[in-house]
Amino acid sequence: MTGITGMIVNGAAVEAGSDPDTPLLDVLRGELGLVGTRFGCGVGLCGACFVLLDGRVTAACDTPLSACEGREVVTVEGLAPGDSLHPVQRAILEEQAGQCGYCLSGIMVSAAALLAADPRPDEEAVVAALDRNLCRCGVQRRVVRAVLKAAE
Repeated sequence: MTGITGMIVNGAAVEAGSDPDTPLLDVLRGELGLVGTRFGCGVGLCGACFVLLDGRVTAACDTPLSACEGREVVTVEGLAPGDSLHPVQRAILEEQAGQCGYCLSGIMVSAAALLAADPRPDEEAVVAALDRNLCRCGVQRRVVRAVLKAAE
């Protein structure tokens, strides 16, 4: 069964024609061409697929399209307008906080949500905010340093 789900994605109104039970991640990547959000575990536990849904960090891999009707979705591509970078994106680059980069889109989304709620977090708050984001390369310390830098 297909339907039309209207939502705002990265500031633009879009209509998705996928089945309402289709995971948001599949719609973002396959239907809308927004490939920054990654598939990791498929059950919302690793953070690779994190997006903001009405400002809250949400796993796109286990969120059905129907749950997005009339709501705002922000992906890593939508964190900053135009050609500018979000402070978290800039700091990740400056601190060379990535290694393979697979997890970074979800990490940046989580960090951006933290900074929106708490513009001056301490290290403990950053670590807590990124707790659900798994990185197998071991760049967590550099990522925490980058988020703290972005808050400056």
